Amino acid sequence: MSLTQPVASDHQLARLLQIGIVLEEVVEARSAKHAEETSGEHEQAVLDLLEHAETESAEHRRQLESLIDDLEADTVPFEEIEMLVEAQYEADKDFDGVLYDQLCNEETAYKFYDDLIEAIEASDVTFTIDRERLLAVLSDIREDEAEGVEDVTDLMEDYQ
Repeated sequence: MSLTQPVASDHQLARLLQIGIVLEEVVEARSAKHAEETSGEHEQAVLDLLEHAETESAEHRRQLESLIDDLEADTVPFEEIEMLVEAQYEADKDFDGVLYDQLCNEETAYKFYDDLIEAIEASDVTFTIDRERLLAVLSDIREDEAEGVEDVTDLMEDYQ
């Protein structure tokens, strides 16, 4: 499934929103894992950043689940969605350090939501969910991800 083409149906939209949920689960899980392993000079600032990312991801999942509930479409089993996420969007394992990993997570999520919004805006399909509400929720999530990128880069600059 590609986000380079307009979203063609409720079913495809539901599947894309499920990918967003899995992405948020990845960010949440990785943030929690990093929080457990974090130690060092700037420990509290990093812990605060990771806790915020974890909480924010949980809220994003809730918002996406609500959108899916409003669609008249069958969903795809999450196992299939997780494989798509791993293939397309999961962070590379080569990043060193907690902050680089978190930056990659935030950038990946931002890119996904940016692409999804573009694909919805390019679509002529009438979805069973209100398009304005859909785009507003996704735009808010995308803005949160952009702020997350800024927060991580600010913290990285503090370390230099």
